[in-house]
Order: sequence, then structure tokens, then C-alpha cells
Amino acid sequence: MTERPTGPRIEPIDLDGVTDEELKETLAGALTVDGRPLNIFGVLGHHPKLLKRFNLLGGFILNKGLLPERERELVILRVGWNAQAMYEFGQHTVIGKRCGLTDDEIVALTKSPHDYDWSPDDRALIALADDLHQDDCVSDGAWLALTDRWSDAELVELLIVAGFYRLVSGFLNSAGVQLDDGVPGVPT
Repeated sequence: MTERPTGPRIEPIDLDGVTDEELKETLAGALTVDGRPLNIFGVLGHHPKLLKRFNLLGGFILNKGLLPERERELVILRVGWNAQAMYEFGQHTVIGKRCGLTDDEIVALTKSPHDYDWSPDDRALIALADDLHQDDCVSDGAWLALTDRWSDAELVELLIVAGFYRLVSGFLNSAGVQLDDGVPGVPT
């Protein structure tokens, strides 16, 4: 595994110096900590048009999708862990707790799925994330387990959620985006 940068490779933009009205509007709708956009948005702010479209898809996934939020966060956290994206894992630890994941479940997502008493549905979601991480294709066994619960539309969304957050994890790792204040790193 490639060693992760210990500092930013791309510094966030100066959020107090933004003059572009479209970028101001985009950042005004972004997730914040203490009223300031998250570090990911400060780095993406170097490319305002991409940030705007990134937020459209990310916002849809987080706020308007078909999936229950707990299950969505389970997939996102496992994807982030598999990618060793500490920023992603930390941000979605906070979100995951708000969505019903327990501390024990979050820690269990950093280990083998056989080390925790996951429900069959949760185990299938973890398998989806693991299969995509390992081979960019969900195995037949995991797919069959997923089809027991999820509709075709939900399966499409699950694949897009996992893929989007793999993209985000790679971006965060490669750009060296630093954790926001108050966001946990790796669970102990």
C-alpha cells in the first residue's frame, strides 16, 4: 500500500477571500464545521465548476437517495476503511453515528466481517464494499444476498454510493486533505 501523505499536497483555498459568486454560493451549501466549509470543499474549491457538480451528486447521495441512511453509511465507512482514507472514515464516523451506527459497529468495520455479529443484510453490504475494493466487481454470492433485500433501483444506488466514495477516498488520500477540527481519525 502506498504511504499516505502526512500533510496537504493541495492546500485548501482561502475561504475568507472567495470573490467568485458561483463559488460563494456553492460553498454556502456545503457541509460545515463551526460555520466553515469542510477541508474537502476548500481543496475542491480550486476547481469551482467541478466542486458544484461534485456537491450535486454527493448531496443527492446523502440527502435524497433511496437507501436508509444507516445502511448507506455502513457502505461508505467500509469503502473509506478499505481505501485507508482517514478523512473519509472520520467524517462518516460522525455522520454514521447520527444515522444509527454504534461505536462497536464502526470499530467492527475496521476488522474482518467475521469478527462481528452482523445481520445477513449488513454482511452483504460489507461484502459489496469489499468485493469492489478487491476486484471492481461484486461477487455472485454477495449479489445474490443483496437481491434478497434491495430493489434494482436500490442496487444501482448501492453501486454508485460505493463507487463515488471510492473516488472521494482516492482524492482525499492523494491530495492529502487533512481532518477537520473535532473529527476523529481511526477508532481505537
